Amino acid sequence: MEPLDIAHRVLDANHFMVLGTTQPDGTPRVSPVFYNHAGYRELYWVSSPEARHSRNLDARPRVEIVVFDSHVEPGPEVAAVYLGATAARVPDAELAAAVAVAFASQPGTARAFGVEELSGAADLRLYRAVVESTEIHVRGSDPDRGTGIDRRLAVSG
Repeated sequence: MEPLDIAHRVLDANHFMVLGTTQPDGTPRVSPVFYNHAGYRELYWVSSPEARHSRNLDARPRVEIVVFDSHVEPGPEVAAVYLGATAARVPDAELAAAVAVAFASQPGTARAFGVEELSGAADLRLYRAVVESTEIHVRGSDPDRGTGIDRRLAVSG
């Protein structure tokens, strides 16, 4: 399987990502969030703007994301995707169009939220991460790409 195919398989098969943001003091903050993706280049999630990771994004939009299946036993089926991205709350002017993309039908994805549930006095907002870099986890014992030590492999495409 090509690296890009592996990345797509992992993103399609999973629905939780670990979102890494930076706190005001520079320390990392990681948060699991349920996501949907659009064309593998944008990831969407719904969150409270009061959540610490949301507040971190307001000030420091650069994020790192990891997606993996924690139910897989250690071995040849282990796969993970590492994404570098810029993330932010979707502006109200873009919300209607973004909602249509964010909640397009994908098996196992989050329920579709309406614009009214993500704007005005509502408690939740829609967030989007625009992917800038993609890497996959390569096991050290991988028969095609292994080097004896687990590593990350940049994915293009």
